[in-house]
Amino acid sequence: MPETSVTRPPAARIAIGTPLRVLAWLSFLAEVIIIGTGGAVRLTGSGLGCSEWPLCTPESLVPVYELQGVHGLIEFGNRTMTGVVGLLALAVLLLTLHATGGRRLVIRALWFALGGVLGGVAVYAATAPLGLPSAGLMSAVLLLAVIVGAVDSLRRTDVRRDLAVLAWIVLAGVMAQAVVGGFAVLTELNPFIVGFHYTSSLLLVCVTAAFLIRLRTDPGPRVRGVPSWFAVLTHVTGLALAVTILFGVLTTGSGPHSGDAAVVRDGFDATVLAHVHSWPGYVLAALVAVLTVSAWRLRLAPRNWLLLLMVAIAVQVGVGVWQAREGLPPLLVGIHMVLASLSAATYTAVVLRLKKPAPGAADGV
Repeated sequence: MPETSVTRPPAARIAIGTPLRVLAWLSFLAEVIIIGTGGAVRLTGSGLGCSEWPLCTPESLVPVYELQGVHGLIEFGNRTMTGVVGLLALAVLLLTLHATGGRRLVIRALWFALGGVLGGVAVYAATAPLGLPSAGLMSAVLLLAVIVGAVDSLRRTDVRRDLAVLAWIVLAGVMAQAVVGGFAVLTELNPFIVGFHYTSSLLLVCVTAAFLIRLRTDPGPRVRGVPSWFAVLTHVTGLALAVTILFGVLTTGSGPHSGDAAVVRDGFDATVLAHVHSWPGYVLAALVAVLTVSAWRLRLAPRNWLLLLMVAIAVQVGVGVWQAREGLPPLLVGIHMVLASLSAATYTAVVLRLKKPAPGAADGV
């Protein structure tokens, strides 16, 4: 059908401007940085530098240096970084909505945001005098508004829905992460909640990485661009990566860096877990090496990303061995945490390169 003045352009010709690309990169970098600042909170024993949430102290939003000292500043700095991450996620979402649906989608999203803010304030005002967890309830209302707004927006998006979905996931994830962080403080750094907090942050790094990859990917139907055995082996590698990270989180939760000297660990033997953590790590390194060599011999699309992943995993293994021999110095543990997120992001790029546009496919979502 001929294109008219009211017909949306094909998905492949939707303008993705420089501001969106720049902010998408900044959002990715911010998600990586907040893993670093969160690690600094834990590794310096500053997890309870702010004893309350969302306030830092019962009487103050910001830390009182005389009471909290440097630990309060470190913890509050991480909370401030959460605001930066959230603003970047919101900016990326609004620019994505404008690119895929114009002002109409942006305005509808802003109305949902306003409704969420007003509803959250009303819930806070109604529950605070009753001694209920008013801040948590307010956050739940805001998160609900985001989810409802996402459903409404995606129902009205018929081009580049992949970008809109990823952008909404990041915004909702950042808001949910703020609540999880609050629970970590209120439960006095329960190691399982803290571990979940880190894992969720790592997943958001992967989602922002996926957004960057999809920005540079033509829309429309896609088909497998690698041999089936290669695709299966890639997903097995992803499982090895997930298991390695899982045991890494458990090892940290049972080790000396729990976020505060008075915090009870998760009860596991850190020495045993450190060895268990290394086993899937070595399997992961071997699998990535096999994939990288195979991809370059067969000239497969993911070969450059696999080479980068192999380097990242090799550095990770080296840092892991080094930190174990040195008694887990905080700096090396922090580097290990950040490298894990970058490795996961690189693996995400590898997976997204397993498929290619279908031959002769028409422009589409």
